[in-house]
Amino acid sequence: MPSFRTLDSAEVAGKRVLLRADLNVPVRDGKITDTTRLERLTPTIRELAEKGARVIVVSHFDRPKGQRVPSMSLAPISAALRDILARDVFFADDCIGPVADEAVAKLKDGQVLVLENTRFHAGEEKNDPAMAKALAGLADIYVNDAFSAAHRAHASTEGVARHLPSHAGRLMQRELEALTAALEHPDRPVGAIVGGSKVSTKLELLGNLIGKVDVLVIGGAMANTFLAAQGIGVGKSLQEADMHDTAREILARARAANCEIVLPVDAVTATEFKANPATKTVPVTEIPADSMMLDVGPKTVELLKARVATLRTLVWNGPLGAFETPPFDAATVALAHTVADLTDAHKLRSVAGGGDTVSALRHAGVSDRMSYVSTAGGAFLEWLEGKVLPGIRALESLEGVVFPA
Repeated sequence: MPSFRTLDSAEVAGKRVLLRADLNVPVRDGKITDTTRLERLTPTIRELAEKGARVIVVSHFDRPKGQRVPSMSLAPISAALRDILARDVFFADDCIGPVADEAVAKLKDGQVLVLENTRFHAGEEKNDPAMAKALAGLADIYVNDAFSAAHRAHASTEGVARHLPSHAGRLMQRELEALTAALEHPDRPVGAIVGGSKVSTKLELLGNLIGKVDVLVIGGAMANTFLAAQGIGVGKSLQEADMHDTAREILARARAANCEIVLPVDAVTATEFKANPATKTVPVTEIPADSMMLDVGPKTVELLKARVATLRTLVWNGPLGAFETPPFDAATVALAHTVADLTDAHKLRSVAGGGDTVSALRHAGVSDRMSYVSTAGGAFLEWLEGKVLPGIRALESLEGVVFPA
């Protein structure tokens, strides 16, 4: 388990606690379309408030680029958080300066205040020391519960931690424990499923996983590139011809590391990419020249089900096919149910993350049956790549223990 300070060691009664949250929820036409991030934040807020802390929530929202953009205000998000918490949540129209100072000064023990979008100030993304110091001046203790923003060295994620006693919130703690258990100290055998459209965007991920997992399943359009690199005709399938040498190198490195790479053995193909077209299921060696592979076939699904059943730990990042467009969701949904069943039976620890992966698991109706599903995007991917996340580094214990790199 990583060495970081949690709320277990924080004395918060009567203290001003600056809580870095991720309120960057999806909004369409002024309405929040998914409140998952807010709901996952509530245990930390409730715990702090019930222990008598004065909870000061800070977060970014969207990309205002240092300007005050009314449509990117956190005021509506604050109101939604109030409804979810079913308690008063106050709002301040700035995150530093006189307005923030006055709002914090009015707080009483157990109350919750949300400050305005940190990215309304250019100093946030620049990790400006003056802004970090101003944020720190609002509080006695800093708690970071925003793993999804931990890969950014910003004033509210890394800079402020230099000035205050710092702790991981409960969501951050769960995320770090889940990821550490999955990749740093896993029950073996351990496997990974990596999907997505481009090998070029996941080179570091594949390179890191080869040295950590026993089985690596490659799906999505990435698989097309690996198949084509081995001389298999993939028709009009999306693939990266300039990555063939790289794909062959990855295969060679995996063999040297004793990591089994599993590629599709059959494919669901169509001549055009649209919902419910005429499809043809063929071996991957027989993909028609005028067709494209849009999902893995049933024989591959059965192969993957059998392979996953031999694992004790699984990390999942990326769907097997173009799951947003039926019927090319079939393989991902089928495998997701198998993973969920194995997880329910306590035979498998399953950790999944990444935007498409979360959407695919929700689509399959099993997101609540995984051991852990990360709502983080870039931070989850960078952790899997083996990178040090600045926001996590700031939470290390004073003994100087280094996080996995």
